[in-house]
Amino acid sequence: MSDAAHEFAVVCEARADRDAACGLADRVLLEEVDWLAPETLDSCRKWRGRTSEEPFLRWASVRDEFQSTGIKGIFGGFGGQPGALDAHAARRALLLLASSKHLPDAVLLVRDSDGNPERRTGLEQARDARKWPFPVVIGLAEPKRECWVLVGFEPRTEEEKAQLQKEERRLSFHPVRDAHQLTAREHGAKKDAKKALEALTRGDPERERVCLEETPLGTLSTLGRETGLAAYLQDVRERLVPVLGGHRAPGSHSPP
Repeated sequence: MSDAAHEFAVVCEARADRDAACGLADRVLLEEVDWLAPETLDSCRKWRGRTSEEPFLRWASVRDEFQSTGIKGIFGGFGGQPGALDAHAARRALLLLASSKHLPDAVLLVRDSDGNPERRTGLEQARDARKWPFPVVIGLAEPKRECWVLVGFEPRTEEEKAQLQKEERRLSFHPVRDAHQLTAREHGAKKDAKKALEALTRGDPERERVCLEETPLGTLSTLGRETGLAAYLQDVRERLVPVLGGHRAPGSHSPP
């Protein structure tokens, strides 16, 4: 069991997704919770997977882990409607976490939309499927996590300004203000978000980190409306902040 006062579970696909979502959530917590400070953050919250020892629960492993537990209650629709994309996977993940020996205090469902609007509907269907014993935060990147990083890119040198202009000419749209238009699914394609991000940051992980950790949250919200980032930050404020603030969060109910 963790020594932290609260444990927040994260369901995502990769470590980079986990780090981006959790880092942003930490920034919101530090801004919104008066008594919280950077030096006390680790003692107040821990990011975990299905168990306290795991860094996150991987989407790709949810089905197998669920089947191995023999948990019941996965059948049926969602409020009389068929499940949209990811609805069943998200419900399995939430059931897994709700059956944990040590319940998380909140859950983050972090996903790339990959340009499919049905994915948000599916995640929301799973969240609304029953009264979960924890608040559920949805972080859906439109269309990919890299677009969240891009909206936080602010040129710091003349070289970066020139590179940004070069990318704008190549794409025929601004890769920061219009990051949501980077919809390609094929790696290396013209509108590949990874390609644009690598061009602007020169593939430097530290430069990517700065985009999310140092750009003002207000800027990220304003420029991130179309990428799902503004919606995620707001969901953190409404559902996660109250957990540390000592108040019941929206969506937090008695165990099912």
